[in-house]
Amino acid sequence: MRLRWPFPVFYPSARTALLLALAAPLALVLAAAAPRAWIAAPALGGALLVMVVLDALLAPALAGLRVIVPEDGEVGEPLALTVLADFRVEAPRAALVAALALDPRLAPGGRLVAPLVRDSGAWSARIETTPTRRGLGPVGAVWLRWEGPLGLATRQVRQDLDATIRIRPNIAPVRSPALQLFLRDAQFGMVARRIRGEGTEFEALAEYEPGMDRRRIDWKSSARHARLFAKEYETERNNQIVFAFDCGQTMCEPIAGLPRIDRAVTAALTTAWIALGAQDRVAVYGFAQRPQVLSSFVTAPREFARLQEAAAALDYTAEQPNFTLALSTLASRLRRRSLIVVFSEFTDPTSAELMIESMRRLVERHRVIFVVMADAELADFVRAPVRTAQDAAMAVTATTLQHQRTLVLQRLRRAGILVVEAPHQHIGNRLLDAYLAVKRAGSLG
Repeated sequence: MRLRWPFPVFYPSARTALLLALAAPLALVLAAAAPRAWIAAPALGGALLVMVVLDALLAPALAGLRVIVPEDGEVGEPLALTVLADFRVEAPRAALVAALALDPRLAPGGRLVAPLVRDSGAWSARIETTPTRRGLGPVGAVWLRWEGPLGLATRQVRQDLDATIRIRPNIAPVRSPALQLFLRDAQFGMVARRIRGEGTEFEALAEYEPGMDRRRIDWKSSARHARLFAKEYETERNNQIVFAFDCGQTMCEPIAGLPRIDRAVTAALTTAWIALGAQDRVAVYGFAQRPQVLSSFVTAPREFARLQEAAAALDYTAEQPNFTLALSTLASRLRRRSLIVVFSEFTDPTSAELMIESMRRLVERHRVIFVVMADAELADFVRAPVRTAQDAAMAVTATTLQHQRTLVLQRLRRAGILVVEAPHQHIGNRLLDAYLAVKRAGSLG
């Protein structure tokens, strides 16, 4: 039952339904024992209806309903929405329940429900959710439900909301104390200065001290001065780094609850933050069937938000990536030797063939790092105990796919490409190690 204006919007409660369910057998017994008293059953039903209406009218009237919606959030990070309710008279004794209708990228099924609790005379509910995709997530409406003093009627109010949450890439590792400690203690940080001891560009000669690399001893100078001298080098700066993201179907599949591409974006932005501190130039590139996003090069940590915005524009697509078009387009726009970090995924050697050929052409002029997340599902199938014929078939198939995957990565390594493969929770650290290794080797100058 739902009555509209001039009556308040209300519904029979669960207690009313229970009373009706218990009264039905009693009415049948009464009708069988005393047929002339049949009028008692409708009379009791009408009395119950009147009590439901009175209970709804006696329920406290709502004075105000508000929802505090944050403007921004990060994919994979908890997000809190707050529901606040005020009443004109004494608040209801029964529990209040609030429900939110929102975009499915903010919550599975697009619905959140939570009870309100009373704190200092006000009713509020803190509803937490974890966004699973980037983009704009609208919050459409809020419902509030509470019971009357008898518990026979349930009042309900609906209020439309004009709120939108912008879900950005996750940069939680950038804010982590461990990374900040690394930046403070690293050889390069946020302060521009000349750094000696690493790289390939000769800086000066210094008197050899215990602990220095013996391969850097300048024997000719040492012979002239009758003392050991070692060469010092300056760390490379102003290198170009491009993070290229495959936005195709395979990269959009979830891994541990989040799409692979979002985990790749988090790893890339973490490394980009370090690279900007090392005075390198960073850009973001996304592609699927055709190129999507190519940002301009960012040169300073204060412009890091531009990279985050460019990464947020990477769309989820169900297309197969066109590596030939994407990588040739990228190569044509780069005027100098750069470090290109490609995030992608493949399922079999056939689908990876064009990717390998395109990256071989790319490595002729640039330094290339290929980043792929380890397939934990295949490893689970290989390690699973074999109890049935189906288990054996799945283990054999998984072993074959794992072997083919290894062959593809070996071909990439033989082509001169640095391959980074790790579980999704460690991919950021492994990529950072690879970037620092390339910096130390001085292979970009």
